[in-house]
Amino acid sequence: MRDTNKVFKKIEQYVRNLFEENVNPILVFHNLKHTETVVNRTKEIAGHYNLSENDMLTVFTAAWFHDTGHLFVEPVGHEAKSVEIMKGFMVDYITDQPIIDGIADCIMATRMPRNPGDQLQEIICDADTYHLGTKEFKDTNKLNLEELRLRHGEVDRRAFDEGTERMLTAHTFYTNYCRNLLDDMKEKNIKKLKKKLAENDTDKPEDKPTELQLKEIVNELPRMKEEKGLMTKGIQTMLRLTSDNHMQLSGMADSKANILISVNAIIISVILSVLLRRLQTDAYLTIPTVIFLIFTLCTIVISILSTRPKVSEGVFSEQEVIDKQTNLLFFGNFYKKSLPDYEKAMHSMMNDPDYLYGSLIKDIYFLGVVLGKKYRMIRLAYNVFMTGIIISVIAFAIAVLFFSSPAAGSTIQTTGSPF
Repeated sequence: MRDTNKVFKKIEQYVRNLFEENVNPILVFHNLKHTETVVNRTKEIAGHYNLSENDMLTVFTAAWFHDTGHLFVEPVGHEAKSVEIMKGFMVDYITDQPIIDGIADCIMATRMPRNPGDQLQEIICDADTYHLGTKEFKDTNKLNLEELRLRHGEVDRRAFDEGTERMLTAHTFYTNYCRNLLDDMKEKNIKKLKKKLAENDTDKPEDKPTELQLKEIVNELPRMKEEKGLMTKGIQTMLRLTSDNHMQLSGMADSKANILISVNAIIISVILSVLLRRLQTDAYLTIPTVIFLIFTLCTIVISILSTRPKVSEGVFSEQEVIDKQTNLLFFGNFYKKSLPDYEKAMHSMMNDPDYLYGSLIKDIYFLGVVLGKKYRMIRLAYNVFMTGIIISVIAFAIAVLFFSSPAAGSTIQTTGSPF
């Protein structure tokens, strides 16, 4: 069963990332702020109607995606691009084709001239033009003009105002909720605009950027895109180098553990093959030998524990992918899953920069946790080995001094036992 709330969150995060990763200073009106406003207006209008869960999903998704096309194409035809972007994202979350078609129809309904075909399309159209019936219209109109200037250069202000007045006069709110709430304020905005035109109130100098300011803004575009690209590359380089450094440190830790295991294995072989034979005649060497053997065995055990791998379950659930709770970059989380399931999950992660970078960060973090455990264990193994060497040498020295025959020229006593 689909968890609509989680789908809502995925949609919101995806569209936010699109606007943040494709910064375009020209979009002073059709930007993330406008999209967020339309989403909030959609929730407000839809809240007054008894919509089903699928209908809420349709208008909510359309509100988030309706202007994403502006990021990649010219204003004319941006709705079709928005539909394309929406379908590319939603294929991993919605399998009901009627819902996808409904979202696409809602987005296309915002295209001029508007002609909504059902209640959902009416809601999204009214949410998109909600500002025409509010006090915010004056500010949004200025932003529209500035965006037009940034795209095409100098714009005749009077011609723009006349076009806006014709658009306002021809415009209608489709839902009863918006007509009752916004029609009066829209009429006031029309009257103010007509009065302004009648008085020949053209642009004031402070209302528009100077030619020099426009050139500076346009010249900033390549630099801002370059800085964004450099920042992204810098993050990728940092994550890659950090991961590589951790892997190298892990390799060094394994090498140190292997050295300890090899050296102590040789020592045990010598003790078992050579020294144990001497104990039959030189029993006083038994305690030092046992001490040396115990410390050697402890060193080997600790070294093995430091490098012993931990085996994970090797599976993940679809819900874990949606909740971003599984790291698809670590083999232990997916080696038992089928290739199609893994490919689908990876595509989902690659379409979500937060999930992707979050997985990389988690991968580095847990590598660090494993490294910390390895180096603590290896340090302990070296300390045990060093302590064992010292104590064993001292024990052997004491045994030779106190349990061997003190008589000069005599042979070593072989019957005494330190026990």
